[in-house]
Amino acid sequence: MYPPTTPEPLGHHHLTAQILNYQLTHGMHLKHMHLNQPQPSHNTTSSSSSSYPISTSIFPTPFPRALFHHAHNLQPIYNELYARLSDNESWLYNSVVKPLLPVDSFARILWEIHLRMKSKRGGGGGYGSDISMGLFRSDYMLHVPCKYNEEVEVEVGVSLEKNENAGLRLKQVEFNTIACAGGCHAKKVVDMHRYLTRTGVYDDDGSLSSAANGEESREKSPITLSSLPTNENIKGLADSLATAHEIYYGGPVRSDLATKTGMLFVVQPDNFNVADELPIEYALWDRESPVPTYRVEWGDDVLERTCLGGNRELLFYPHLQGEGSRPVEISVVYLRAGLEVHEYDAVGIECRVRLEQSWAIKCPSVLGHVLTFKKVQQALMGPGVLERFLDSKEKVSAIRDTFVGMFSMDGDSEEGRYARGLATDPESAWRYILKPSLEGGGHNIYGEDIPGFLLGISSESEWGRYVLMERIRSPVVGNVLMSRMGVEESDVVSELGVFGLCIWKKGEIMRNKTVGWSLKTKFADVDEMSVVKGFGCFDTPLLV
Repeated sequence: MYPPTTPEPLGHHHLTAQILNYQLTHGMHLKHMHLNQPQPSHNTTSSSSSSYPISTSIFPTPFPRALFHHAHNLQPIYNELYARLSDNESWLYNSVVKPLLPVDSFARILWEIHLRMKSKRGGGGGYGSDISMGLFRSDYMLHVPCKYNEEVEVEVGVSLEKNENAGLRLKQVEFNTIACAGGCHAKKVVDMHRYLTRTGVYDDDGSLSSAANGEESREKSPITLSSLPTNENIKGLADSLATAHEIYYGGPVRSDLATKTGMLFVVQPDNFNVADELPIEYALWDRESPVPTYRVEWGDDVLERTCLGGNRELLFYPHLQGEGSRPVEISVVYLRAGLEVHEYDAVGIECRVRLEQSWAIKCPSVLGHVLTFKKVQQALMGPGVLERFLDSKEKVSAIRDTFVGMFSMDGDSEEGRYARGLATDPESAWRYILKPSLEGGGHNIYGEDIPGFLLGISSESEWGRYVLMERIRSPVVGNVLMSRMGVEESDVVSELGVFGLCIWKKGEIMRNKTVGWSLKTKFADVDEMSVVKGFGCFDTPLLV
């Protein structure tokens, strides 16, 4: 039986108390920001903060061991593919950006920044660095192969017996190239489930089975340490950034003003997800050879605290510029901001331009950022595209096997007209998801809602902002999830994310590896997966 039965009501189970204590003592929280009014006896304003636990599963969720490892093996191939794509401006423009320019303001902004960087007359002066970096995350769900010829689908689950999972496939949900979050939370949830396993709480689950002699006996829990993979995301992500720092530092320090070289995390103002960012910074400072790492907020803060040196080195002032202040020469700019269109007002655009102008290695560059658009996934499905960018049939086959149907929604092509027919017909729309090129969850339109949504858009030309993606038919399994809404048991589905590092220089791939993973789980009747927006939770795979 899975999940194990609980002898006490879910909301009062001893497991929930242990989990809350673990979260409290391990920084597994999201942050609320509060600004207090000035006290009567003071002229200064003080700030305080509160937080709440991230959503998590009570039990690990069964996941096929072979597909878990297969996803890890796929990541270097995906890293290579996306590095090659970013180096091919003409393909990126013609296949991805050009169709979006009339209808997608974000695509226009990013491409205008790119063109400005290329044009000396436009004030860009050219890109400062010829080295690119990606900390990517490829997200997958399990898929039950079937023909969508009936609306009523037969439920399929993940079995605790590995031989019964042979028919399941791994299908890609999306590929993320900027501000790939969740790594630190994911590691801590895995550590938590492994701790709970060590303490034996999963062995005392109240599950009973009937023995051959008719007597009831206690079932052995399937949750063992050997079935819960370890997770070293914090070290892996920190080591990845340190590698880029060392590549930069391997050359001459370009500034005569700076006393040292460091790394810059660019973050969103009033950041609620600091517990997923700061552990990476702490790990960089704690290395045997520390990598000085600094935080700066997107926008005005970047412009006020950085400048370009005579050799286009990026100089950062840990304290506001003033008499006697000495800057740090920045080796790597790691963007955990600049991923949303509202961030690109005039100040945001100048912020991004300054970073791109600098000699620092960007994670990611503007072209690397564009690769996160869902339109890239759809364009990769074109005839011969993978063969153009990957050097072996084996790599092409491995990547293509993760694809599900994706269609352009433009009104000019035969494919686009076909997709529009599928999306506006209630008899077929239930099989699809309508996706814009936006990050963070909460932006997709699902199934039966698609026709009405499209018909509510004033101009059909705006439909071209979206791609139509076939829904992945995920197997369900029972589990208990704990969130701010309470504790609830139901059928769930999971999404496996794999983190990858790639550093390249105009066609030469300098570093390429898998560096971590995360598992997110949601109730089967919930469409979105974003944990920070309250749809899903962090989880650990129970490898079967």
